[in-house]
Amino acid sequence: MNTFVYIDAFNLYFGSVRGTPYKWLDLNQLCHILLPRHEITQIKYFTARVNARPSDPDQPTRQATYLRALSTISGLSIYFGHFLTHIVKMPLAYPASGQNPYVDVFKTEEKGSDVNLATQLLHDAHCDLFECAVIISGDSDLLMPLRIVKEHLKKPVGVINPQRHPCRVLQNHATFYKHIRTSVLKQCQFPSPMKDNKGTFSKPAGWQ
Repeated sequence: MNTFVYIDAFNLYFGSVRGTPYKWLDLNQLCHILLPRHEITQIKYFTARVNARPSDPDQPTRQATYLRALSTISGLSIYFGHFLTHIVKMPLAYPASGQNPYVDVFKTEEKGSDVNLATQLLHDAHCDLFECAVIISGDSDLLMPLRIVKEHLKKPVGVINPQRHPCRVLQNHATFYKHIRTSVLKQCQFPSPMKDNKGTFSKPAGWQ
């Protein structure tokens, strides 16, 4: 079955990868292990470029190295959203007596990835480019495009949830529904070093 896979990168990272030694994740191998009966012809990866922080100035370099590794996968496309940072007032959990209970903080939000994923999913379905779609995300905001593709365009849509807790609304409407186990992440790591047309590169330090 001709299958397109749509990956919400930040949902995958924060749901399954952060805090583990499995950040060097080979998405092609992951998809083939999780979907052994599918012919995976396209993997679409939705992310945003991270910014350097005083506490972690090397974060963009690590991400760029990982994106370079992903670019070696045939049939994988990367789509970028963006980060929006603004100042908002937030309440203190335990303000001292007489202290202003609100403080100004920088709030950074990732914008565009879920919209880009939904748009690509609907576009590809309307163009009849796949027989089956699989969404790797636990974001309930993707319910509407999932339902349109499944109920109106009559194409199966599976969900692979990276989050520890189930997303009931996606689970109730998906054609099939799975979680990602840690044992699978362990099996699906890129080699290091790797080689592309620019030369040799290695897994980022600290991802051991």
